[in-house]
Amino acid sequence: MKNIIQIDHLSKSFGDVKAVQDLSFHVNEGELFAFLGVNGAGKSTTINILCGQLTKDSGDIMIDGYSLDKDLDSIKSKLGVVFQNSVLDSALTVYDNLESRAALYGIVGKAFQDRLSVLSKMLEFGDILKRQVGKLSGGQRRRIDVARALFHKPKILVLDEPTTGLDPQTRKTLWRVIYDLRKNENMTVFLTTHYMEEASEADYVVILDNGKISAEGTPLELKNAYTGDYITIYGAAENEIRTLGTEYEAIKDAYRLFVPNTGAATQLILKYPDVFRDYEITKGKMDDVFLAVTGKKLLGGIEK
Repeated sequence: MKNIIQIDHLSKSFGDVKAVQDLSFHVNEGELFAFLGVNGAGKSTTINILCGQLTKDSGDIMIDGYSLDKDLDSIKSKLGVVFQNSVLDSALTVYDNLESRAALYGIVGKAFQDRLSVLSKMLEFGDILKRQVGKLSGGQRRRIDVARALFHKPKILVLDEPTTGLDPQTRKTLWRVIYDLRKNENMTVFLTTHYMEEASEADYVVILDNGKISAEGTPLELKNAYTGDYITIYGAAENEIRTLGTEYEAIKDAYRLFVPNTGAATQLILKYPDVFRDYEITKGKMDDVFLAVTGKKLLGGIEK
């Protein structure tokens, strides 16, 4: 599998603040890569360096075979970036924003109209093309941000917390578009998010804390390493649950047990079959992983 992004020993400081410290990782072509961390962990600094918005102090970055130090212009043509804060011109219409962006890549005339038609259908904004961006809702504006990033058909889509504060319908639309682009165009998606259910869909996850990697792996690998399993038992009396000798909590119409892994769950079930008349086993969630790794929770983008 091809590495489309390769970062080796990246460092960046702002005065005494070490924003990124000796960071090394890679992203495979076509995958959904989740880059997680609380605010201030170094995520946006890394993204800004990747996009040429910030200069690094040290380290090497290769994107689709090009060196950031030698081929920044070539790299920029490979990237489509949706920043955390919208970069659209509020005074212009949706159409004018996209037309001026497309012109930077030489996409004009019929080529512009054709691409606009595709994106407006894909992201469902054909009815607001003549509307001033400053009068759009947050969800509408985010759709145009994504369209702007996709206009030149980039190989890599960088999404810096793209769904924070969005309504469920817009979030659903964006994820449908991302799925289709990955399936049909093998697009690589580099995602930062505060929604752990989004991170759980990633092919690979890197968790950053204080500018360093605290953990990395597939969601399943991270869940197995940092969380246990939950067994929910229905239709059992509490005195039966106590006989299991395992930590538990009462929830609505059931009891939930925490076990270190699936093997431990299997042993309990085989030892006490009469108690396990109606039950289900679930893995820990990415929220549990993040808390175990960093000691912090993420709630709507706020460190807790």
